Amino acid sequence: MHQGLIDERTLANARAELGANFVRILGYFKEDGVKSLIAIEQAMRQQNAAAMVLPAHTLKGESRQFGADTLADLAEVIETIARNCVETRDVPTEALEHVAQLRPTFEATLGVLDRDSNPLAQRRNGFGKRPVAL
Repeated sequence: MHQGLIDERTLANARAELGANFVRILGYFKEDGVKSLIAIEQAMRQQNAAAMVLPAHTLKGESRQFGADTLADLAEVIETIARNCVETRDVPTEALEHVAQLRPTFEATLGVLDRDSNPLAQRRNGFGKRPVAL
């Protein structure tokens, strides 16, 4: 169902732990994620590895909280490349292909999280049966 974007167990744990605050905290994740994404893309355009580290690290950690492991893994690769470039005083050209994948992965992840967190979402129970409200 999640096409590998979301670890359902982690998402269920986050939902259980956050309870009524889940949707609000998910909103913060979206807002912070957009800011991190923009910062990473801008740093890539400027070939500024140091400016990539913190937003990639932030996106990685926040993504893991919601089970968005594909997004977190991608952010981790970008963070690692950026940190290595800072240490070697190199430009982060190696990160370009990963940064290019970041926005579509982020948007697809948000789509899954939005569907899963929508209280009006419906799930089909099987062939010929009426949808059941979640």
